[in-house]
Amino acid sequence: MPQQAVTPLVDSFQRRISYLRLSVTDRCDLRCTYCMPERMQFLPRKEVLSLEELYKLSLGFIARGVTKIRITGGEPLVRRDIGDLFTALGRKLGPKGHGGLEEMTLTTNATQLAGHADALARAGVKRVNISLDTLDRARFEQLSRRNALPKVLEGIAAAKEAGLKVKINTVALKGVNEDELPDLIAWAHGEGFELTLIEVMPLGEVDEDRVDHFLPLSQVREQLEKRWTLIPSSHASGGPARYDQIEETGGRLGMITPLTNNFCAGCNRIRVTATGQLYPCLGGGERVDLRAALRSDQPEANLEAALIEAMTIKPERHHFDISKRGADPAQPRHMSMTGG
Repeated sequence: MPQQAVTPLVDSFQRRISYLRLSVTDRCDLRCTYCMPERMQFLPRKEVLSLEELYKLSLGFIARGVTKIRITGGEPLVRRDIGDLFTALGRKLGPKGHGGLEEMTLTTNATQLAGHADALARAGVKRVNISLDTLDRARFEQLSRRNALPKVLEGIAAAKEAGLKVKINTVALKGVNEDELPDLIAWAHGEGFELTLIEVMPLGEVDEDRVDHFLPLSQVREQLEKRWTLIPSSHASGGPARYDQIEETGGRLGMITPLTNNFCAGCNRIRVTATGQLYPCLGGGERVDLRAALRSDQPEANLEAALIEAMTIKPERHHFDISKRGADPAQPRHMSMTGG
């Protein structure tokens, strides 16, 4: 039976939106210093969308041409019964070009991944992005404020064993892990994983000044080129990374540069928080309330109106800046609130 034609989501700059990053919780079992304060105040559970609401919301986006959904947090796997959402969304997966959901992925810190990897694979997840900034146990504890590196490595091994494609995401931090970046890349490529480096983003108040740890990836690239041959790649993952192939390791290296090399021109993404707030731009304050639409007397009509509004207010680009000590973050909300 042929698929029903969909009306795609297209913003005012003629960018087609096909990628939803859906946060299922703002809670996390780590407290990474560049992401949140130690005494983080999480949302009351009653404000968070139910799994049923998250599923209904996902169906609404799929009906408007979204083909890829990434489940994010916080840490998605700390949410109780989250496997039910993966299973339900997995039933909507189909081949590329069929007019529906083509890919379902996950961003995780991997602390809980060992207990979920097999179930994720059965649900239809093919690949996972795992946040990992160091392989040194003491440094990991310093960065995350938790002694959890063994659990993370166990989760990564379980994902590999389950047949999930693993990509490592590493935030490059001046004076913290910059000396370790080549070793992290070599380790990842030796395991058959891609690795993507990310510049620190000024979202939410933290206990430190991010200017102290901002490391431009242009500088990192210069250092890597003294060691390896980096060959520009045309590979595209659907996200903002630009890729190189490293000749000596045989692996792929991505770089996400929200500060030094704006990547917004080809943006195909929107983010929805665990409370149902749609942010058309990670770095912007523009938002529409999908929770109110979902819980209204006319959810379908109001959700449609909210999506139309989101397309009109999506900005052309973000304006991140880390140049002044003591400056306010670009947005007061933390990354764990918006979703990675």
